[in-house]
Amino acid sequence: MTTSEPPEEEPPQPQPQPQPQDGDGDLPRYEPPPSVGKLMIWVLLFFVAALAVVLGGVYFT
Repeated sequence: MTTSEPPEEEPPQPQPQPQPQDGDGDLPRYEPPPSVGKLMIWVLLFFVAALAVVLGGVYFT
């Protein structure tokens, strides 16, 4: 009685990666910088929040 070994399987070949083209979604997308008005709103919001924290700390101590 002889034993036969199963045929060796070839390892799967890696698929070549397609080169990204100009319209592909693989390229990183950058947002435009915020406008001056939107930036001023964020600065004002931060300032009001910081003022509320300071005044709340002074009031509750």
